Amino acid sequence: MAEPASPAQIIDGKIYAERLRRDVADEVARLRAEHGLQPGLAVVLVGDDPASQIYVRSKGEHSLAAGMHSATYRLPAETTQDELVSLVKALNADPAIHGILVQLPLPKHLDERAVLAMLDPEKDVDGLTMINAGRLASGLPGLYPCTPVGCMMLLREAVGDLTGRRAVVVGRSMLVGRPIAQLLLQADCTVTIAHSRTRDLAAVCREADILVAAVGRPRMIRGDWIKPGAAVIDVGINRVPFDNPEKAAQGKTKVVGDVHFKEAAQVAGWITPVPGGVGLMTVAALLQNTVTAAKRAAGLEA
Repeated sequence: MAEPASPAQIIDGKIYAERLRRDVADEVARLRAEHGLQPGLAVVLVGDDPASQIYVRSKGEHSLAAGMHSATYRLPAETTQDELVSLVKALNADPAIHGILVQLPLPKHLDERAVLAMLDPEKDVDGLTMINAGRLASGLPGLYPCTPVGCMMLLREAVGDLTGRRAVVVGRSMLVGRPIAQLLLQADCTVTIAHSRTRDLAAVCREADILVAAVGRPRMIRGDWIKPGAAVIDVGINRVPFDNPEKAAQGKTKVVGDVHFKEAAQVAGWITPVPGGVGLMTVAALLQNTVTAAKRAAGLEA
């Protein structure tokens, strides 16, 4: 497969997310018509974090637009551990709910790990339970984290066959870095997980045919870190002051990724923009996971 010429081809997450949501809506309509099954998604938000509120509203709107049953639980910031766990247990037992997502981060007085451990793995549509993490690591069917799943969809659409390609993942979080490394391994890539303590990180990145940036540092990865023709997937979402001094003086900010986009786009073969790239795929993958969970619960998919 010939590599595209620079500047890089933009991997437009909006196009692919819209198509995936249409596919999900079509499948939901089929399940309702043929089996009387309406996939249901419950999202739990504790506290009033502004970014989390935006994400939760988006998830609710898209699930309803796909014809799914949508339930959103907004709990006050002072909610206790026992109250949150009781709600999770009730959702586990609710036959109308096939997917449960507890929006992170939780307020500091709550134990995230303990809450996630209470989720029914068959309803864990964010792929965060130990059971689903183990299934992913073992190459077994399961519900995998939405952002890595979205990244893999974009890579396959843009690049095609990933077999034999060298992949470098910068970031080792349980939410993105480690699971996408596992998915890349399943796609027969040769995978390196790099991080803040990797020696000569720039040189490691230059080896990558596929470079996934998920480190949470704005514009950390520069253009000269990228192998010519590489596919660059930027998972970072960072708020920084505007370059325009007047806007910066007003305290206005903009969203940028972990990759210095302008530099990277002159070297890479393909690249995801921020915003407009991976983030849009995350919600679409969540909807797909919910449909998968509903089908498995009904015995319609092994």
